[in-house]
Amino acid sequence: MDKPSISALIENQTIGMALAQPFYTDADIYQRDIDQVFLKSWLYAGHSSEIPNVGDYFLFELAGESVIIVRGGDRAINAIVNVCRHRGSKVCLENRGCAKKLVCRYHAWVYELDGTLRAAPHMAEGFDKSGLSLKTLHCETLDGMIYVNFADLPTPFDCIRGGLSECLKPYRLDKAKVAHRQTYSINANWKLSVENYTECYHCAPSHPEYSRGHSLAKPGARETDMMEQVMARAQACGLSDKKASRLYANAEGFGADYFYERYPMWRGHMTGSEDGQPVAPLMGDIKGYDGGTSDFQVGPVTFALAYCDYVVIYRFTPVSVSESECDITWLVDGNADEGKDYDRDKLTWLWDVTTAADKRIIEYNSEGVNSRFYKPGPLSTMEVFTGDFQRWYLQAIKP
Repeated sequence: MDKPSISALIENQTIGMALAQPFYTDADIYQRDIDQVFLKSWLYAGHSSEIPNVGDYFLFELAGESVIIVRGGDRAINAIVNVCRHRGSKVCLENRGCAKKLVCRYHAWVYELDGTLRAAPHMAEGFDKSGLSLKTLHCETLDGMIYVNFADLPTPFDCIRGGLSECLKPYRLDKAKVAHRQTYSINANWKLSVENYTECYHCAPSHPEYSRGHSLAKPGARETDMMEQVMARAQACGLSDKKASRLYANAEGFGADYFYERYPMWRGHMTGSEDGQPVAPLMGDIKGYDGGTSDFQVGPVTFALAYCDYVVIYRFTPVSVSESECDITWLVDGNADEGKDYDRDKLTWLWDVTTAADKRIIEYNSEGVNSRFYKPGPLSTMEVFTGDFQRWYLQAIKP
């Protein structure tokens, strides 16, 4: 029996229900995900503190593509496709390093840090280097966070910057540094990983460590007097009490989604830690603890939690139709010293234990979704954000 077309699957998908099985298992749909979602959206690559000096670089890899994120001679950050213009070899082989020039080890073609071809030995007389630069991608920074876009004409990043700059300003993320970065491999389709992140329906039964400090684990917590109290204290602590949102635009603005909102933690909890007590110095220009934390999002698959003393950034990427990765960056104030001002194990504890649990949850979810008996069920009132993501996704891949 012929399998249904992508158009038919989208047309038959019931809004408010989990996605049909082929959206998680079909190889053709997976390839369409790459082409229509990931190669057209703004994607988090890393933080500028990871490449402080000219020539410092790290690799951002996505679904078989490799990108060199490098600090150029003018100190600008460049995103360069890691494919030599001679016969296609990878130019940079290590995940990170420092280089005065980018040299392909196969045949010693040499490129400048902006991708311009500088030298190609033993080529014929009259050889023209001018049209053989490495391909560059659109690259933008938002308060030190580096974002890339594979599209030739992506949605301008200015809308993200304009929407979030005021809200993020107190954290001074441009002056922050990476305290830890870790990648978690998940044996599940990337959408199951994102869907899990976009709802807290599972938080109370699955994440006791998170739930004892974060009010989102309980329905209606944003409508309590705690919310009013946090918002009343936010400005005195130097924090924004505003909400900013432009999520899942499918036409103009595609892939340039953003969101920021502050909400309360349970009383007695000042940050995301084992005991709710601070684990690092206050970030940037923040003057104190207001009893809340913030969620923010940039692009369709990068999410973050901003506490007063640290920020954690989540990025989800596909590896194959049945594999994905969750990359987490922990940021602290740039002047904080490990071992003196913060203990890395205490800093990372909550989101390491939570992500390890999420990995198990998502993989069990994947096993069930792959069953011949799987049938989509209804979303709950705590999965509204998941439903919004799914509606956007279906429009994004629509032929």
